[in-house]
Amino acid sequence: MAKYTRGTVTAFSPFDARADAEALRKAMKGMGTDEETVLKILTSRNNAQRQEIASAFKTLFGRDLVDDLKKELTGKFETLMVSLMRPAYIFDAHALKHAIKGAGTNEKVLTEILASRTPAEVQQIKQVYLQEYEANLEDKITGETSGHFQRMLVVLLQANRDPDVGVDESLVEQDAQVLFRAGELKWGTDEEKFITILGTRSVSHLRRVFDKYMTISGFQIEETIDRETSGDLEKLLLAVVKCIRSVPAYFAETLYYSMKGAGTDDDTLIRVMVSRSEIDLLDIRREFRKNFAKSLYQMIQKDTSGDYRKALLLLCGGDDE
Repeated sequence: MAKYTRGTVTAFSPFDARADAEALRKAMKGMGTDEETVLKILTSRNNAQRQEIASAFKTLFGRDLVDDLKKELTGKFETLMVSLMRPAYIFDAHALKHAIKGAGTNEKVLTEILASRTPAEVQQIKQVYLQEYEANLEDKITGETSGHFQRMLVVLLQANRDPDVGVDESLVEQDAQVLFRAGELKWGTDEEKFITILGTRSVSHLRRVFDKYMTISGFQIEETIDRETSGDLEKLLLAVVKCIRSVPAYFAETLYYSMKGAGTDDDTLIRVMVSRSEIDLLDIRREFRKNFAKSLYQMIQKDTSGDYRKALLLLCGGDDE
C-alpha cells in the first residue's frame, strides 16, 4: 500500500483564497444559488486550499462556509460539496462514526476504510476520531461488531503491519502452508490464522505468500476465503487481499459495483471519489478501464445527473476511452 501521488485534484495555481471566498459568497447570496461557481471552485482546489478558503470566508463575512453550503444546496450535490470540505482524516473519522452510529452498523464502510488505509493513515484516523468525538474508535467498533469480523477489524486498527523490508522466503513458505492447513486441508476453518497473517504481515511478503499459496494449493487465496468463510468476515478478508494486491484495483471494483445494476450507491460513490481524488484516482481510472472495458467517466455520466454529475466528472478529471 505505497503512498500514491496520482490524484486528479492537485493544488490550484494561481490560488487566491480571498477571491474564491468572495466568489462563493456571491454565488450563495440572495435569491437562488449559482451552483456552477460552487462546484467549479470546490472541485478544482485541493483540500488544503479549501481549508484556506473556509478560513477567508469566515474572516471576510463572519459566516461558516460549510453551514452556508448546507443551507443553499440539497441532496447528493450538497453531500458531495460538504464532503469535499472535510480534511482527509476528519472525512474518514466522520464516515466511521456514521457507520457505527444508531441502529445497525454499516459493515461495508468499516471494511472499505480499514482494509485500504495504510498503518500510518489508520493511526491518524484514530487520533482524529479521539479529538473530534472524544471517544476511542476501537472501543466504539468493538461495541458494535462481534466474532471473527470484530477480531480482524481490531487487528487492522492496531496498525502494526510489518514494515516492507525484504522478504524472507522461508517465512513465505511457512505462512502459505499455515493458510493451506487452516483452510483447504482442515475440516472447518481456523479463521485466526487467516486474521493474524493477513492482518500483520507486510504487503510485499503477502504478495509472495499469495503466489506460493497458489503453487501449493492450486487455488487463488481469494477462492479459499470465498469457500472457507462467509458474511462480513469473508468480505473483510477479501477486501484486505485485494488491497494488498492493488489498492487502485480494489477501488475501481468498489466504484464499478456502486453504479452497476439498478440504482446507484451514492454514499460509496461520493466516499471513494472524494477520499481518493488527491491520492490515486488516476490509477483507479486506469484499473477501471482495464478491468471493466469502459471508462469511469462514462459510467458516472450514465449513472448520475445534474450538478452532482458535473461535480463528479470534474473530480474524475477526464475520460479514458
